[in-house]
Amino acid sequence: MLDYKSPPRASASQPRALVRVLVNQQSALAILLIAEIVVFSIIGTHFFSRDNAFEIVRVSVEVGLLAVALTPVIITGGIDLSVGSLMALCAVCFGMLWRDAHFPILLAIGVALLIGALAGALNGLLITRLRIPALIVTLGSFSLFRGLAEGLTGGVQNYTNFPNRFLFLGQGYFAGGIPAQLPVFVLVTIAFWWMLHRTATGRALFAIGFSPEGARYAGIRVERRLSLVYILCGLVSSLAGIIYVAHMGQAKANAGTGYELLAITAVVLGGTSIFGGRGSVHGSVLGLFAISVLKTGLQLADLPAELAGILTGVLLLAALIANQLLARFFAGVSQQ
Repeated sequence: MLDYKSPPRASASQPRALVRVLVNQQSALAILLIAEIVVFSIIGTHFFSRDNAFEIVRVSVEVGLLAVALTPVIITGGIDLSVGSLMALCAVCFGMLWRDAHFPILLAIGVALLIGALAGALNGLLITRLRIPALIVTLGSFSLFRGLAEGLTGGVQNYTNFPNRFLFLGQGYFAGGIPAQLPVFVLVTIAFWWMLHRTATGRALFAIGFSPEGARYAGIRVERRLSLVYILCGLVSSLAGIIYVAHMGQAKANAGTGYELLAITAVVLGGTSIFGGRGSVHGSVLGLFAISVLKTGLQLADLPAELAGILTGVLLLAALIANQLLARFFAGVSQQ
């Protein structure tokens, strides 16, 4: 009698692994992004061109920096609503230091970056030491930072006439039409991707997002890791503020208004769970460009600008629904 052996269990898990690769939010978002490009290439004027592609990248850098910095924050189960306001505060401080205090441009940039890191450390301190929910802390600092920026400028002061060598960072192009701020965005994105997906610190952040108490029992210094992500978020927010000034040619208190919501939308749209424990930097970048292509495409197709907000909201709600459905699907697959 022939002895038929059952196939090894590992082979049964291979289709499931394939399903996880093919059926996930990043894959759906990539398909959506391609569909947007195809549609707007047909109905938009001069949409499918190298110059327009670089322009989409150029106007996306500030929000993109915020989205990349917010990704590890949200993966830990936290949130930072203050990033847009911190952009304004650091932009105003940079303008004051350069024009009024006569700091050299590089020193003014360095001090502005330090202010951003200290502001992030303040958020992290209140969250980790006083155990105040991140939503409440950053909602308070959202108003605090914006209020400080308005107080320093009287709500009307506008710092302009920056040197051309500084403005090149936001308005210049390298050979071939590459925006000058693109290398900064790429370097920051690679650094965060490496930290989150290739280091023990990144694995610790995912563990904290799944279960802070479980992470503590595993020997992870939760408070230290959380403080780190908020400090980095503040630092990158100040960098975004500097690039904003170079891009717009002015530093004023309303810089970055609404940017925090766009950045959070890009992160969640990219598959990062708002409850923590799941997400990726590349997903956030995909979410960023899905929003940016949508806005630019609507403009070049001469469609109402209001549609951008409506369709972005629809995409966000669809992403949240997909997030929940995929979580249930994968839970059912893992139990089979």
